[in-house]
Amino acid sequence: MGASSTPKYPELADTPALVSNLLDQVDNLLTTQNIEQPLVVGIHTGGVWLAKVLANHLQTPFGELDIAFYRDDFSKNGLHPLVRPSSLPFNINDRHILLVDDVLMSGRTVRAAMNELFDFGRPASIKLITLCCVNQRELPIQADACALTLDLAPGQYLQLEGPETLQLSIIEHANHE
Repeated sequence: MGASSTPKYPELADTPALVSNLLDQVDNLLTTQNIEQPLVVGIHTGGVWLAKVLANHLQTPFGELDIAFYRDDFSKNGLHPLVRPSSLPFNINDRHILLVDDVLMSGRTVRAAMNELFDFGRPASIKLITLCCVNQRELPIQADACALTLDLAPGQYLQLEGPETLQLSIIEHANHE
């Protein structure tokens, strides 16, 4: 049998169309809120991939956060073996930030990212941009622009594969007791 082009997980949606929809929403958000020259910051890993697309679309500076040290489950789960340094090659004080992540689920990753951002300075505003929102929020955090909202069954999660070709998929986690 020959090699298959079937993705590792079932394809969720037309990801390029979702990205295009998200870019349109961000353009509208910036226009309606009179935000000019925002800075784009992606949350490692999938958020960084999307942030690069958004920064290129807006022709604006781009930075990235690795929030490993800011997670509230750090003491429970330990340090991820591939911690990367955050890179914000600009001053965020009094600037409008577009904080980008691939999936908003519990809100805990975004909370950690905002904590880290404030260690770099005090932005004028932070707008949350996500490709997909899953209705499983644990914290009162909502996206300002989101291409897709989903309800998932217990044990299901979303994964963005990339970075060259972005593909959003549903993955199943089996319960191991």
